[in-house]
Amino acid sequence: MTEDATIARAEALMADGKAEAALALTAVLVSAQAPSHLALAVHSGALKRVGRLEEALALDQQAVERFGSSPIAWHNYAATLGDLGRASEAVEACEQAFDRRMDAPETFAVYARALRATGNHERADYAYRQCLLRARADPGVASEYANFVWMRRGDVAEADAILDSAFHAGAPPTPLLLAKATLYEAAGDAARAVALLEAASQRMPGDRAILLAGAESALRLERVDEAERYVRLAEAVDPGARAVIQSSAIVDLAQGRAEAALAKLRSALAAYPNDQSLWGWAATAARAVGDPLYGELCDYDALVQAYDLATPDGWPNLEAYLRDLRKSLNEIHLYEQHPTNQSLRHGSQTMHLLSGSDAPPVRAFFKAIEAPLREHMAKLGTGADPLRSRNTLDYRIQGAWSVRLRPGGFHRDHFHPEGWLSSAFYVETPDAALETADRQGWIRFGKPPFITDPTMDAAHYVKPKPGRLVLFPSYMWHGTVPFTTDEARMTIAFDAVPK
Repeated sequence: MTEDATIARAEALMADGKAEAALALTAVLVSAQAPSHLALAVHSGALKRVGRLEEALALDQQAVERFGSSPIAWHNYAATLGDLGRASEAVEACEQAFDRRMDAPETFAVYARALRATGNHERADYAYRQCLLRARADPGVASEYANFVWMRRGDVAEADAILDSAFHAGAPPTPLLLAKATLYEAAGDAARAVALLEAASQRMPGDRAILLAGAESALRLERVDEAERYVRLAEAVDPGARAVIQSSAIVDLAQGRAEAALAKLRSALAAYPNDQSLWGWAATAARAVGDPLYGELCDYDALVQAYDLATPDGWPNLEAYLRDLRKSLNEIHLYEQHPTNQSLRHGSQTMHLLSGSDAPPVRAFFKAIEAPLREHMAKLGTGADPLRSRNTLDYRIQGAWSVRLRPGGFHRDHFHPEGWLSSAFYVETPDAALETADRQGWIRFGKPPFITDPTMDAAHYVKPKPGRLVLFPSYMWHGTVPFTTDEARMTIAFDAVPK
């Protein structure tokens, strides 16, 4: 097979979700003494699809060293640096691409995200606008920019106008409508979100994503019959879709049909055995009917563990380290509002991969967590359950971010569908709130985010303290008890997946 044919086949495999096969196919091309620019790019892309970002970066770096006049090589390098959270370097690589006459909207999007991560929000705003001047109908960038504007200024109308502009430029309506609904809900206007989705479902009756979003919005307002109506419409469109089966099970739980919910979830898990969302809802259904699966999935004493971090090298004690870490994180907590599409309310969240930070206290954190993570994996051991069956005793960080909650702030109960082990590390805690009888500011486990019949409250709590790392399965429901004291609560969170 010629190189062109091999690359075409690899790109087709990746488009079909078969990145591992594409990786094997292109490995031969990059093993040559002087692989072509395209071979390096396609193999790097396959590595990124399977989460091997550092290896992808090495190929992208080779490309800029060998093909330094290519703006595409610099774009690819910038994009991978950005994916790794190495924002300052990504900014520089984008500017190298621009110096070589790159004018693609994709590069401006990478540039915007990198600038946003460095805290240069004015320049990030410029880069987003430049991207949308070149790709007016890109729904993903429009939604991202609208979220950025909302977080910066809390201006719903301005964010809304960005989405409208993309629609009038020809963007597909569904992702924009979903972005609008999450924007309205984040701004505290759930009724407006529900009305929007209802109108959209009438205009676009066969749109599965709109129907499922309508069901979720209805459940948040405890309009269970309305949610069921949406789900039945979605089932008529695509009854075998994983998302539809899960939504149907959630409505069953709200209507007191837990046995039916568990049966649906077990069936879906047979096809998708590593799906954290399905396991989270299966645990809820099992709890409702008294099935032993709940005890297996939610053995809180064994699966939720707290570790007090050792003082990283270079600091005299943990208090001094946490003080410096808090200072570094405060420098990047520059948003006025919470993101539209995350669990926190009344606070701010960093929006880039924190493990790529070049701030010494943040870098020290990711070294310091290695020991407790490995200790936790060793304690878990191996087994047949969905957590232990994937335990390789090694890990890589899948996502990492920081959250700062203001008084009244909290995390809605949620799980992490992209993770395996999830975490909460406490940099600063609302100490007066933690001592209240109702456990304000504590992390809680086991409470589902929607109404269920029977009602289920939290089943386990862990008290935060500065320097404490809490590890738990990614499928496990967790949230924060809202606190009302005039204090702050700052955390770092990350997801780890088997390596």
